[in-house]
Amino acid sequence: QVQLVESGGGLVQAGGSLRLSCAASGIIFSINAMGWYRQAPGKQRELVARVTYGGSTIYADSVKGRFTASRDNARNTVYLQMGSLKPGDTAVYYCKVETYRGVNYWGQGTQVTVSP
Repeated sequence: QVQLVESGGGLVQAGGSLRLSCAASGIIFSINAMGWYRQAPGKQRELVARVTYGGSTIYADSVKGRFTASRDNARNTVYLQMGSLKPGDTAVYYCKVETYRGVNYWGQGTQVTVSP
């Protein structure tokens, strides 16, 4: 049974920090990339950060310099360290796992709310 367990969301004041984590288990295919997406009310889901197996990382322009994504391949876990948070970062954050087979998996989402 595939499970993506996300944690670390919550309520924080503007300028604060949060760390998200996503642990994947039960995936039988080799994992390529792991990443984070977010969806704010009334908006489309968008990429926040994506980390390949080799560690190459891309970020959305809106989070560059504030967020850092990393992963532990041995634990099939991806992290998102978020700093200098802004109210505009408020969204549900989703973990995504991409396999070399082309099968993708999504987490259930974790709410991040940044108050002014």
